[in-house]
Amino acid sequence: MIGTYLKLYLVAFFWGGTFVAGRSLSGEVDPVSAAFYRFFIASLFLLAITIKRESLPRISFQQLLVIISLGASGILSYNLCFFNGLTLIKASRASLIIALNPVFITLAAALIHREPLPKSRILGILLSVSGAIIVITQGYPLSMFDSGIGRGELLIFGCVISWTIYTVIGKTAMRGLSPLVSVCYSSLAGTILLFFLALSQGNLAAVVSYPLTAHISLFYLGMFGTVIGFIWYFQGIKAIGPARAAVFINFVPVNAVLLATLILGEPLTMALLTGGFLVISGSYLANAEAKKT
Repeated sequence: MIGTYLKLYLVAFFWGGTFVAGRSLSGEVDPVSAAFYRFFIASLFLLAITIKRESLPRISFQQLLVIISLGASGILSYNLCFFNGLTLIKASRASLIIALNPVFITLAAALIHREPLPKSRILGILLSVSGAIIVITQGYPLSMFDSGIGRGELLIFGCVISWTIYTVIGKTAMRGLSPLVSVCYSSLAGTILLFFLALSQGNLAAVVSYPLTAHISLFYLGMFGTVIGFIWYFQGIKAIGPARAAVFINFVPVNAVLLATLILGEPLTMALLTGGFLVISGSYLANAEAKKT
């Protein structure tokens, strides 16, 4: 179980880095092309890994519908909202909105999968979200309302809705498919959907003129933010359920700020330390129920 928690934290670390990488692509690569090339890279690696480890099993028509739903929600919808949103708002503000994911996933899991919702888990989620808010707003939570809620915020909130749907559907997909196959097939489905959208815009050939930093960011998004991140996240869902696995998403904004500190030289503030402690404490509390059973 400790290995599962470690992998979920590393997923949150890698996903924290996607905000830095995604923001760096703003102005260099259009959002649709960025989303497509991220998953084109990811799909190549996922295909190779899946064929080597498990092969590609045949799927039923019902499984095909589930896979298309995964691709449409977790890949197409999420990434269009993600890359478009990051052209309008800062990565830190976007990561704060993403911290709402566990709340929506927990409620969806309770309603759809009838997962228990003990008071300890609710308190843990509240502590984690509170910590994330303290980190991103640098100790001044009300500052998030200073600039209002615009199109960028709404787009990132669309990521929350998309990921909630993806996570809940993912639990259904793994009843007949392994985590690796589920991620591979959903990535392929999303890539195909993104390809036709990118093709209609006529910007795919511009990849040859992207700067080196853009290629590095796309590779990071494809390999660490997608291949490794998605596989380990699915494994976490299978091991401890979507609600408890989703709590680790609260580490994403904390890690995003930490990476900004290391890469961009931003200061390590008391708000970061305090908020990080609350996120870790909340995640531990929310997972305490699993350790008792």
